[in-house]
Amino acid sequence: MSLTVIYPQIVGGCPRLDGVLTHALADVPHRIVNNMAALGDLRDQRLLFAVPLGQFGINPAYQQLLLALRRDPTLLTGCTAGLIVDGESELYTKSTATELTLAANLAGCAFVGRPLVEGTGSLANLRVQADNLNCTPEQAYHATARELVQRILAYSSAKKERPELLVLHASNHHISNTLDLWDAVAARLRQRCTITEIGLRNGTVFDCSGCPYTMCLHFGEQGGCFYGSVMQDEVFPAVRRADAIVMVCPNYNDAISANLTAFVNRLTALFRQTRFYDKALFAIVVSGYSGGDVVARQLIGGLNMNKSFHLPGNFALMETANAPGEALRLPGIDQRLDAFSQIISDTVCK
Repeated sequence: MSLTVIYPQIVGGCPRLDGVLTHALADVPHRIVNNMAALGDLRDQRLLFAVPLGQFGINPAYQQLLLALRRDPTLLTGCTAGLIVDGESELYTKSTATELTLAANLAGCAFVGRPLVEGTGSLANLRVQADNLNCTPEQAYHATARELVQRILAYSSAKKERPELLVLHASNHHISNTLDLWDAVAARLRQRCTITEIGLRNGTVFDCSGCPYTMCLHFGEQGGCFYGSVMQDEVFPAVRRADAIVMVCPNYNDAISANLTAFVNRLTALFRQTRFYDKALFAIVVSGYSGGDVVARQLIGGLNMNKSFHLPGNFALMETANAPGEALRLPGIDQRLDAFSQIISDTVCK
């Protein structure tokens, strides 16, 4: 299998990223696309985005790529990807990565779990990997990029006759537009999926308190967490069983709610002793005014890039509604609910 590298180059070049790519792509059949204004037919390909940002996080060719992705919602249908983002400062790499991932995802592209390899100016972000590999940060950069390429090429999505979906929310059934949309999706999926819904409201889950690594690892190996509660008793076992999770997320001040944030943080205890590469991430996001993309990027950063859930193409249904019940009256909503339900079904069901 070959790889297509989408490389929006920066003025003056990026020797460090060139070196990383040379190592990562050694003996891998590939082609490199540099012209962002003429990407051609990319559907059903394995992709690696390689984005240099320079010192100030600005790359005009990357902006051309972003325009192409946002302009054509079918450009990357059937693709699976990962990305390398390289910067000369300590800023901008992660924000660019979530922006690019969402844009590509809305163009139909799936992403492997932990799809991002980033190099900040100092490579301080790679110190832990370097310690684990007993090498320098630069060597860790090369090694993690090589490992990402291999995972992109080897990726395959497992499907089951009756997959299990875990649905997490922290909303009120009586007034929640987001839960209204989920209920409509669930009605379309129950014949093919086993669905577990868990509500995390009213202090049922405490946020992560940043236990020492060894303590977190110890409790994770026992299948729990020092702080117990519904996370240990209900959520962790449900995550283990699930083939996909669906995050039901109203937009709270351009962020997911506190309890759902606590879920993402507390998941670290389970993540210490298992990875979630084989579990898909979906989301329903409803904003009262705007900002659904901001919430979607937060989910990508927390659960796809950090916690290793894989991201199917068009992973999120994002709508704008304010008054209770308004979401189900939006023009064309039934067709969008049908399409989103079909994406979930096609991803996890045989």
